[in-house]
Amino acid sequence: QVQVVESGGGLVQAGGSLRLSCAASGSIFTIDTMGWYRQAPGKQRELVATITSGRRTNYADSVKGRFTISRDNAKKTVYLQMNSLKPEDTAAYYCNAEVRISPVAVRNNNYWGQGTQVTVSS
Repeated sequence: QVQVVESGGGLVQAGGSLRLSCAASGSIFTIDTMGWYRQAPGKQRELVATITSGRRTNYADSVKGRFTISRDNAKKTVYLQMNSLKPEDTAAYYCNAEVRISPVAVRNNNYWGQGTQVTVSS
């Protein structure tokens, strides 16, 4: 009933930039926190950045100063601007949206996108 779709991944050289987008749609009343996570082969999925509906942000130490998360509430979209990319940033990047599906829902649900691949070459 809720769809989360990422886009913007690709192949980039070290030091380059990419901008990821993630749009939520479907049965949505409100969206609280949205975030980006990444997973490299053989590693656990890790938090990259989150942003609340009030635009409070949180970043992993490894990306602070290089990545910026933002959102457009009217478009139900979250962005991740990635600058000064490093080979260790190579991973599948996943979007998460914390969604309340109706005005009388007692809890939020978390929805995940399908992922978008980011590959950074040396």
